[in-house]
Amino acid sequence: MLSRVSSAALQGVDALRVDLEVDLSRSGLPAYTMVGLAEGAVRESKERVLSALKNSGFKLPPSRITVNLAPADVRKEGSSFDLPLALALLAAAGIIDQARLDGLFMAGEMSLTGRIKPVPGVLPLAIAARDAGARALVVPRDNAAEAAVVKGLAVYAPADLAQAVRFVLGEEDLDAVAIDLDALWAERGSPGPDFSEVKGQEHAKRAIEIAASGGHNLLFMGPPGSGKTMLACRIPSVLPPLGFEEALEVTKVYSVAGLLPRGRALMAARPFRSPHHPISDAGLIGGGHLPRPGEVSLAHRGVLFLDELPEFKKHVLEVLRQPLEDGRVTISRAAVSLTYPSDFMLVGAMNPCPCGFLSDERHACTCAPAAVQRYRSRISGPLMDRIDLHVEVPAVPYEDLKRVRGSLDSSNMRENILRARRVQTERYAAAGLNADLSGRELEEFCALDAEGHAFLRRAVEALGLSARAYTRVLRIARTIADLAGDQGLAAPHLAEAVSYRGMDRGAV
Repeated sequence: MLSRVSSAALQGVDALRVDLEVDLSRSGLPAYTMVGLAEGAVRESKERVLSALKNSGFKLPPSRITVNLAPADVRKEGSSFDLPLALALLAAAGIIDQARLDGLFMAGEMSLTGRIKPVPGVLPLAIAARDAGARALVVPRDNAAEAAVVKGLAVYAPADLAQAVRFVLGEEDLDAVAIDLDALWAERGSPGPDFSEVKGQEHAKRAIEIAASGGHNLLFMGPPGSGKTMLACRIPSVLPPLGFEEALEVTKVYSVAGLLPRGRALMAARPFRSPHHPISDAGLIGGGHLPRPGEVSLAHRGVLFLDELPEFKKHVLEVLRQPLEDGRVTISRAAVSLTYPSDFMLVGAMNPCPCGFLSDERHACTCAPAAVQRYRSRISGPLMDRIDLHVEVPAVPYEDLKRVRGSLDSSNMRENILRARRVQTERYAAAGLNADLSGRELEEFCALDAEGHAFLRRAVEALGLSARAYTRVLRIARTIADLAGDQGLAAPHLAEAVSYRGMDRGAV
């Protein structure tokens, strides 16, 4: 007898419909065959599913079983096919009427006792089920809130295989899982540590305001203990809150990576990722034998903070070029090519030299010029060009340290940033920020008068700015003008923008 149950396979952060077709024949010797490019965990489902069926009180007759995972030319990975396979086997054995499975999508791993366990990637599965016109989705209880975010799809979450069978047969009613998105947004909580806790460093706070307003990348340079990490960790507190569609994008990445907190329906806050410098290129950009999202994708719509930037392996830093330029990363393998989103704000921090005290008036630097040059050359010119603002963070003087609070807090900075972003939203027909301007958009929105051209010509010649650095100066100047409420670009805007290209002029 032939049966069919629908599920989905992950491809990047999206899901592709997969139909499990099971043929159970009593002619010939008993055997079990699975076809359709099934990877290891999928092939091993046979032992889990047959044990779960037996321990849940179901008995299959001795027979020749053939399982086809269609489409057959797409690789299937993971343990999410356990539940649909178990129900398809019961349907093929005549225990469940096939009509009761039509229109249902399902996913879930099963223990040997039949308990349904959570799996990654349920949110993309729910979106694929809705788009395919499914009447309902059956998932593990720990994944139910995540799936219920998708509107227009009934979500059910049985605890074990026996309850799932009773639900499909109509012998037990389950309540559809529902979540209150309005309440979810209201419970997002505070955005994190406040800039009022940072004493001094007004210049760095101004640079953060510019970077957050226009979506620019940022590099802090200064001696140890000057507050570089403290500043970076507070950047999420001034970023605009995520919109619903942005939150869905972030949640899909965390769902696919298996990092969505259990029971969490949605990633409602902007992510802040801070990997340590021994990280590999696969850990940062994504990949591996079974490709997974890397830190650049986990930071999508948020902040990627790389502390002690020159301590990262040079080849690891170089893989940042594509995501910084394109806002996405493509991982190619012989059999598949996957694309993950990676539109993030890069924030780096570094010392000015190996000992860290080159720019500190209170400590003597012990580094030879050649050592300083080698240290800085760990960050290539092309990568440095892609970092818009280079900001000096000097040691904090005692007069600033003795203050009770800093002069700027996150609420004031966030207000300025939101106002500047509203200006950009109204100006650009397509979604985007000043950091995304290129080509004709630069000519239209960053036009200079004669004085501005003269100033920028002198700056380019004196500092030896590359074409990419020149473009970034214009983008930064556009953001500075937006913060000031000015329509056009003037020499003062350009002068402040050029002042944030410290590594171009060899100064710290």
